[in-house]
Amino acid sequence: MTELKLLMREEFRSTERRAPLSPDSAGDLVRGGVAVSVERSPRRVFADEEYAAAGCALVPAGSWPDAPDDVHVLGLKELPDQPDALRHRHIFFGHAYKNQPGARELLRRFTDGGGALLDLESLVDDHGRRVAAFGYWAGYIGAALAVLRHRGKLSKPLEPGTREDLDKALIADGKPVRALVIGALGRCGRGAGDALTAAGAEVTRWDLEETKDLDVTALLDHDILVNAVLATGPITPFLTAETLRRPRRLSIVADVTCDVGSPAHALPIYDETTTWEEPVLRLDGLDVIAIDNLPSLLPREATVDFAADLAPHLTALGDSDVWRRAVTAFTTARESHDLHRKEDHV
Repeated sequence: MTELKLLMREEFRSTERRAPLSPDSAGDLVRGGVAVSVERSPRRVFADEEYAAAGCALVPAGSWPDAPDDVHVLGLKELPDQPDALRHRHIFFGHAYKNQPGARELLRRFTDGGGALLDLESLVDDHGRRVAAFGYWAGYIGAALAVLRHRGKLSKPLEPGTREDLDKALIADGKPVRALVIGALGRCGRGAGDALTAAGAEVTRWDLEETKDLDVTALLDHDILVNAVLATGPITPFLTAETLRRPRRLSIVADVTCDVGSPAHALPIYDETTTWEEPVLRLDGLDVIAIDNLPSLLPREATVDFAADLAPHLTALGDSDVWRRAVTAFTTARESHDLHRKEDHV
């Protein structure tokens, strides 16, 4: 049996402190016979030495392009622009299957190099549910930032911390908050609801049933809107430029899904994400928070939970329906962009 080889790369994004594997989950893989290499990183929430103690081999940061062909490269967020052609099987959030900006270029890099994208978003069970996701913490932090903004307590730049510190900041200070969570039954929505409850907010929870015939007047009668909907295709917008001209109580939107540039964008009132340095976009009297790596603000909690879900599936990498569906999703996306190659290296 061929030994499974994983290389966990350092994240290219300077604000990313999470990892797809914690030292504990990496150690479980090593004990299960998987060869795990970890690129050194001074930013990662867990120290390099913790991975070494778990049995992982430490390698220099940025060395993944030179890894042998049979290595699976594991990460979270986007790759650097080089190398132009990607020859490995990469596992990360590629954000390339909903016609997002840059999708065709990323898929072309894999086609040119003969590699494959096994997108973490496409790792789903028999019922189409993701097997591992950061959704809970994305929702929790997105809602928390909206509450802090509403109370005038959101400082910038944002800094990563712990849930304990965040919850202390959320303790109600007497200023009432009425908040609406759309997509309330999913991971992300549950996280948002928990944060709003911790903040003492009055929480309205909508999901599919409540949005079949959208009550825009009721939506606007909240201080905060948290969009936690995981859309896979075109969706009727929750807010439009026309909507914002109506009388409204709504003053803050936290768009946790950040489907900017995609047909699945439910809030086409804005067209660019916000950042840790500038977390709020001011738009027609409305504050928009749209940060696409929210869970990295609670990197330890987010990593531990995600890794616990992902690691068991990595032991069956390439040999389960979960991974076969991921390959199919990549092939379908590549074909939708008319990207073809002579040999299938997936």
